[in-house]
Amino acid sequence: MFFVLEDHNKNDYPLLYQRMFKLRKEIFADQLGWDVKLSDLGEVDVYDDCNPAYLVWTNTEKTILYGCLRLLPTTGPTLLYDVFRDTFPNNVSLTAPGIWEGTRLCIDEKALAKDHPDMGAKRAFCLMLLALCETALQFNIHTLISNYEPASKRLYNMSGAELVELGRADQYGRRPVCAGSFEVSKKVLQNMRIRLGVSHALLNNDFCNDLKKTDEPRAA
Repeated sequence: MFFVLEDHNKNDYPLLYQRMFKLRKEIFADQLGWDVKLSDLGEVDVYDDCNPAYLVWTNTEKTILYGCLRLLPTTGPTLLYDVFRDTFPNNVSLTAPGIWEGTRLCIDEKALAKDHPDMGAKRAFCLMLLALCETALQFNIHTLISNYEPASKRLYNMSGAELVELGRADQYGRRPVCAGSFEVSKKVLQNMRIRLGVSHALLNNDFCNDLKKTDEPRAA
């Protein structure tokens, strides 16, 4: 199931928080080689102290983490401006109440393979994006900003998300890091559901058969 962890409920799920930070270390430090801050908890930074919202994908019992993502409003501190400012042009302003930053999107492929062996990593990533679009609509967000490696853009396209690359820079890891904007609207949400063959809302819903469909999204 997909749901949102915030300040008011974070103490109810300590194991999910612990696994989330460990997973972030495995993905961003170990696999991608990003220069991120590490601790005994895993990959944790100052933005985790800014009361972010975390979109998490778990089993029905909320004990196993399959995926996670952090959301922060651009009206406060963000990685986008503080760390990845070189990834988009100086004349572009991305600060507004309706623009939020989505960072640290990652999937635990081993956990998914164990519990859902018929689901590929590509589809899992696309489902996270679909749940993110639903979450953003509930938060009255009209634009999501994300930093990502170039190869990830095709997954946004596969999901039906309308991602526009704003720029990129080379100094952050083994590969370039891009900045992109992702429109959020009911029209985009409907297009994503059609592309992915999902007929129901994912957010706060239990895992169901729609999620297990082919790893290749449908044509538009």
